[in-house]
Amino acid sequence: MNWKFALNGAIAGAALLVAACGGYGTSAYGTSASPSSNGRYPGVTSTPAGTPAPPAMTTVALRSTPLGQILVDGSGRTLYLFEAGRSNMSSCYGDCASVWPPLIAGSTPTGAVGINQSLLTTTTRKDGSLEVVYNGHPLYYFISDKRAGDTTGQAISSFGAEWYVISATGSKVDNG
Repeated sequence: MNWKFALNGAIAGAALLVAACGGYGTSAYGTSASPSSNGRYPGVTSTPAGTPAPPAMTTVALRSTPLGQILVDGSGRTLYLFEAGRSNMSSCYGDCASVWPPLIAGSTPTGAVGINQSLLTTTTRKDGSLEVVYNGHPLYYFISDKRAGDTTGQAISSFGAEWYVISATGSKVDNG
């Protein structure tokens, strides 16, 4: 069996499972160690009206991995770029965002040591939330990354293009 075909099937199955379950459950993505309580955006809690309240502060940092120094959120969770994305514009919605949740910010994100703050911006998603962008690349998590430092989404072809971790310069890391 072709492993890429099998992997894409597994990703599609995960997207359907997430959609059927109505969210992320207790995944601990986001800028804090606490799990999402709204099932919509990782690391974001719900307001009384049911709309997501953005995290108070979103941090992008660097982490050493076997792939080199890569971008992570403030909790050490790996961030990815989507090669189909257009510069500074989010292009992952619906089922795509169920598998590749965007990094959402409440305001201008902060860069930790080694992050070029001038490359760190946001873009407005269709729902009005702010997605963090680094060097023109909107940033995403991968639902199969379970712990800080996991890079299981590296070089996966999914939703029409490949996904890669990102270096401090804002370029994709393609070690393989």
